[in-house]
Amino acid sequence: MIYKESSDFKGNDFRIDGLELGEYENCTFSDCLFNNVNLSGLIFIDCQFIGCDMSMALLAQTSFREVNFKECKLLGLHFNKCNRFLFSVNFDKCILNFSSFYQISLKKSIFTECRLEEVDFVESNLTQAEFGNCDFQKAMFNRTILDRADLSTSYNFSINPSLNSLKKAKFSKENVLGLLDGFGIIIQ
Repeated sequence: MIYKESSDFKGNDFRIDGLELGEYENCTFSDCLFNNVNLSGLIFIDCQFIGCDMSMALLAQTSFREVNFKECKLLGLHFNKCNRFLFSVNFDKCILNFSSFYQISLKKSIFTECRLEEVDFVESNLTQAEFGNCDFQKAMFNRTILDRADLSTSYNFSINPSLNSLKKAKFSKENVLGLLDGFGIIIQ
């Protein structure tokens, strides 16, 4: 295994040779292609991914510790298969459609202007997570902990309060109707 520190990767196409197995600390990946790449077992610590396409990458036991994704395409990623030790991620203007955070702890994670269509948050811990202007079209919440989470500017979510924990979670008057979808009531 290799160790890379404070390295910058710009425009690399890792679909050809993959990314060398190892630990990457304080590295920046800009405009890189990782789609369908096997990233299993790699360790990323304090790394930035900017404008990257990581769609359908394999993440078995991949470690993301204090990792930020900005303007990335992250379709169909199974974060639930990642190494959970010190798992910490934030997303800014990312497309995460069809990804899974099943049973993952995302405490205090920040999602800003992200598309989260059909994302699996079942049994996730989203305590104090911030979701700024995110689209939750068909996202799945069941036995999810959303205590003190901020969804006040987000939209298109359907969260059943009787199946999820919402203590002190923040919603706006405009989006609170997403909490009533599961009750089959008609609001006019």
